Amino acid sequence: MFRNYFKIAVRNLIRSKGYSAINIFGLAIALATCLLIALFVIDELSYDRFNEKADRIYRVNADFQVNGNAFRERYTPAQMGATMLKDFPGIENYVRLRGFGDRSVLVKKGSETLLERNAGFADSTLFDVFTLPMIAGDPKTALTKPNTMVISEKMAKKYFGNNNAIGQILHIDNTEDYMVTGVIKDMPAAAHMHFDFIKSMAGMEQSRDNHWMADNFDTYLLVRPGISEATLLSYLKTLTKNYMDGPLKAMVGSSIEELERSGSHFRYDVLPLTKIHLYSPFTNEVEPAGNIQYVYIFAVVAVFILLIACVNFMNLSTARSAGRSREVGVRKVMGSQRINLITQFLTESMLTTFIASVIAIVLALLLLPYLNQVAGKAITGAMLFNKWLIGGVLLTIFVVGLLAGSYPAFFLSSFEPVQVLKGKLATGFRGGWLRNSLVVFQFSTAVILIVGTLVIYTQLNYIRNKKLGYSREQVVVLKNTSSLWVHADAFKESVLKLPGVQAGTMADALPVSTVLSTSIFSKDAAASAGKVTGLFEYKVDADYVNTLGMQIAKGRNFSPDMPSDSAALLINETAAKLLGYSDLDNRFLYANYEGNRPLRIIGIVKDFNSGSLRTKIPPIVMRLARRSDMMAFRIHTDNIPALMDKIERQFHSVAGMEGQPFLYTFLDDDFSRLYAADQRTGKIFISFTCFAILISCLGLFGLVTYAAEQRTKEISIRKVMGASVSGIVTLLSRDFLKLVVIAIVVASPLAWWIMDRWLQDFAYRINIAWWMFAATASLAILITIVTVCLQAIKAARANPVVALR
Repeated sequence: MFRNYFKIAVRNLIRSKGYSAINIFGLAIALATCLLIALFVIDELSYDRFNEKADRIYRVNADFQVNGNAFRERYTPAQMGATMLKDFPGIENYVRLRGFGDRSVLVKKGSETLLERNAGFADSTLFDVFTLPMIAGDPKTALTKPNTMVISEKMAKKYFGNNNAIGQILHIDNTEDYMVTGVIKDMPAAAHMHFDFIKSMAGMEQSRDNHWMADNFDTYLLVRPGISEATLLSYLKTLTKNYMDGPLKAMVGSSIEELERSGSHFRYDVLPLTKIHLYSPFTNEVEPAGNIQYVYIFAVVAVFILLIACVNFMNLSTARSAGRSREVGVRKVMGSQRINLITQFLTESMLTTFIASVIAIVLALLLLPYLNQVAGKAITGAMLFNKWLIGGVLLTIFVVGLLAGSYPAFFLSSFEPVQVLKGKLATGFRGGWLRNSLVVFQFSTAVILIVGTLVIYTQLNYIRNKKLGYSREQVVVLKNTSSLWVHADAFKESVLKLPGVQAGTMADALPVSTVLSTSIFSKDAAASAGKVTGLFEYKVDADYVNTLGMQIAKGRNFSPDMPSDSAALLINETAAKLLGYSDLDNRFLYANYEGNRPLRIIGIVKDFNSGSLRTKIPPIVMRLARRSDMMAFRIHTDNIPALMDKIERQFHSVAGMEGQPFLYTFLDDDFSRLYAADQRTGKIFISFTCFAILISCLGLFGLVTYAAEQRTKEISIRKVMGASVSGIVTLLSRDFLKLVVIAIVVASPLAWWIMDRWLQDFAYRINIAWWMFAATASLAILITIVTVCLQAIKAARANPVVALR
């Protein structure tokens, strides 16, 4: 029996080639889109799960609010991990990391020095906490001694070829030699941080610091089985009270309890390892993080696109009801049971879905490089053949085939043979309330996606063009200048003499920096309660403000001609408001880390955006200091490559810099990279929107076809009576335009709510304007008119004699 159903299904698909092509094509696009979204979602949710103990690993984060200023960071004091292990039996182990993501490392290879990323310091317990399979070396002893290093497999091949890397020496940062004591397998792509050069923490003096108020290390805790997150938080609360209450009182003039009574707080919380990538609240993660909201949005979009395709299937199937109704009538007269007819139609549906699924897999493989490029992923085609995903595809074939084919199966099998053989159908277009509801659903989804696309594009455009309080155009940033050492000043002066270079500065941070130093300052020398707060500290030179195009609101800038400025400060307007300093008459701040040394405030800088626009402008203090971590030069030239070549020659002419890497970026590019994830999301969203619109148009085409078939005789009579083509097109379009208008009315409030929630992630954001909905409505109506007209004109031009015969 099934063989007969299958043969008839194949014959029907071949007989109606145009209908079958549209149906299969629509389903294939929808299923391919869903597969791509599934790969994206699976990849996002799989981060760090390769670690065997992933469910028991937590990172400790700081969460402080002191006297009106709140700040969070992913760093802890040096001794926190060891103290947690000593005091709380529920802690199985810990590991500290330092430097990963903050800076790169210089590695000497022959006569050449290369700049490498993914380098930093780690405790010897790294391999007890994280799953990092070692190819060579002993994980128990690899990082126990100073000046030892573990490298990744790809770095071992890069620097030593096929030779054994164990025992080899690498010259690091032009200063120290490290012995390679281990080689680990390359880490999976789905990790929130990657290790290529792991230096032993045993050689870092700061790792033995006993100062509880200095947060400098990433600390990961491995808890014992059965220890909950709530229990871990209670451990941290106890530790903070026992070890940090006194130092905090000495620093800010208030104990933890006193801070809490005043509405402030001083505490540490934890973030599970498997949630760092998607749930991290920090913009300065070691590597760019994802966003769980995007995962939810894309998952919902995938479901909606699949539902739209199913709706198309129903519409296109019922559109052919006039042609299949006589078949149903004859089958029923010949004794066929309704269950047999339902099985027949569901078989056709399953076969259509299966063919569409095969095409969808091919399309997904072809589009996978595009997804990887846009989303910044490294997803391989092999993931499509994962047993779980294959199982999901088979389940989808069954569910989609059943869902898409159920309505036409029950609808067509319900025809009364007497009515059918007389040429009468069960219902007309106007009575198809379910189909009308479905087309409203289709276009409601399309409207939400179009509004979402407009909001995302407008917000990102707002970010690109917002006045930031500094000028980022034509500013070149040199990254590897700390290696200049004592020659930094001379190099800066030599570059400033080059034609096309207008200004230059040296600093430890720029407005696009995501890693900033937080220091404690007091308004009085006694560090009285309520007078102390934390401020973000920039260490800059006297040319910083002018080079970056910042403005002084009050007072003056640093001056190289005034030696007393070594004990002077600039603050931004936000810091001035926080401190209550509306003027500069005898205003001082006392630096806690320098024994409450008085620092005179000589100027207030107009607020400038620091870091991402997702966060508000923080209170900032600028300190005059000689730091050559990075240099920035404002240039004005028509030949940038020639100028950069001259700067590079100056760089390599400095003693000891021969063969050193010369790396530079432009400040506006660095700014754009802060929003790379949002840019990628916008591109993906636009792609999905286009697919949804295309699939919706196919559904609308099916309804127009159905309406034209239902009203063939009416159209013919109207033509005979003198109706014009435009009049008939208007007749057929009117009902569909009503449905689209209803969809616009229904979807607009929902679209506003969804996108307003998305915009809440930005401290500086656009207002959702009325024109976005007007543009969306116009586009939806235009799409409807074009789609309807393509089929309506064909029906209006048909020979009425043929229909009336």
